[in-house]
Amino acid sequence: MSEYEHEPIPGLPGVPPEGERILWQGSPDFRHMVANAWHIRLTLLYFAAIIAWLVVRGDGGAALVVAAMGVVAIALFIAFAWAAARTSIYTLTNQRLVLRIGVALNKCVNLPLSQIESADLKAMGGGHGSIVLSLKGAPRLGYPMLWPHARSLRIVRPQPMLRAIPDAAGVARTLFRAVQQIQPVTVKDASNTPVATGPYAGAGA
Repeated sequence: MSEYEHEPIPGLPGVPPEGERILWQGSPDFRHMVANAWHIRLTLLYFAAIIAWLVVRGDGGAALVVAAMGVVAIALFIAFAWAAARTSIYTLTNQRLVLRIGVALNKCVNLPLSQIESADLKAMGGGHGSIVLSLKGAPRLGYPMLWPHARSLRIVRPQPMLRAIPDAAGVARTLFRAVQQIQPVTVKDASNTPVATGPYAGAGA
């Protein structure tokens, strides 16, 4: 029996109320997720630099130990990224964003579209990307609760994100149109100049 079999609709804790429609659902791509959230390339460079330094010093035994530690660390990163991607579903409706996340303990985070202050699209290439969200008012979500579905190192004021999703630009456009139906929207161009009016500042979304 799956731990998610209780969901009436995958990714949602209950049936949407009358008038609420699902506009998009998706999950992170684990390969892009491990590269982006865990910075796997920097980890590889870190271990490679230490190993090279030990080899130059002539300490082959220590180099082998560090190499083994690096392999274990990277394997754990990849395994956790795979589990996080497999268990995560992002759902956009005409009223809210729902992040069903959590590997050991699953949870659903509801983000009303009326509470979104800004959305920024971070392209990764190949059509993949992440959408970083800023919320109005004081922070109500803890960074550990959201991670890795949060902008890195924004601990005091966490920013939820749709991380490493396919067709990120298309999802950003859908999000833009949905928010536009809820509140006035401000779009900023590449020079950060407002080109429309409203409280919502979107860069690429």
